[in-house]
Amino acid sequence: MFNFFAKDESRSGNRFLLDGADHNHIKNVLRMRPDDTFLVSHNGVSHLCRLVEFTDQQTVAEIIEENYQNTELPVAITLFQGLPKSDKMEWIIQKTVELGVAEIVPVEMTNCVVKLEDKKKKAKQTRWQAIAEAAAKQSKRTVIPTVTEPMSYKAAVAMASEMDLILVPYENARGMVATKEAVEQIKSGMKVGIFIGPEGGFDPKEIDAVTDVGGQTVSLGSRILRTETAAITALSLCMLHVEMNGENQ
Repeated sequence: MFNFFAKDESRSGNRFLLDGADHNHIKNVLRMRPDDTFLVSHNGVSHLCRLVEFTDQQTVAEIIEENYQNTELPVAITLFQGLPKSDKMEWIIQKTVELGVAEIVPVEMTNCVVKLEDKKKKAKQTRWQAIAEAAAKQSKRTVIPTVTEPMSYKAAVAMASEMDLILVPYENARGMVATKEAVEQIKSGMKVGIFIGPEGGFDPKEIDAVTDVGGQTVSLGSRILRTETAAITALSLCMLHVEMNGENQ
């Protein structure tokens, strides 16, 4: 079932008035007809809706069932991703949104191959946000995760210091035992930050900076993972723990 996101001004009583790209997609791409059903997410809640009619500029949808489903994790996970090269960031955004991430922060780290000029950051952020929205629609999220503009490592650490738990996949002598203990700390309502290094890995000073504000180094196994694989693995471990322990109920 297709999912669309509605702004506050799009709701009128028991109906949603969808315009712009969504109207065009429903009418001309999907070629829906009256009485076809789809989901509309609004203010973090998903509603089951029925297509009533098309006007020249809008799709009129009536709510059949409010609060139809909740697909969001009860934990706000922020991914602090060291800027990777090529189009890897787009892939990371798509997959972590599917897994339930709440926010993605591209971070400029010492060993990043990519160095973005300030004038290009906004354009990149706009592109990345569009990818997050598309992934949220596909995975039937009820909210669109935010992708921020790239920030410095110092700013990222300061942001993470306000969170309840910070996980940093890195060398850990205790291996997966430390990972299990760290992940088991995650409870409903918590804000969790996950730091992932770029292709060149973390600089030791960066590890010192994040552990100084409470970051816990964890292992993702005995193999060396690419940065994009590490991001997916770390998110998957957290999501699995939350889902299996009923924290989304």
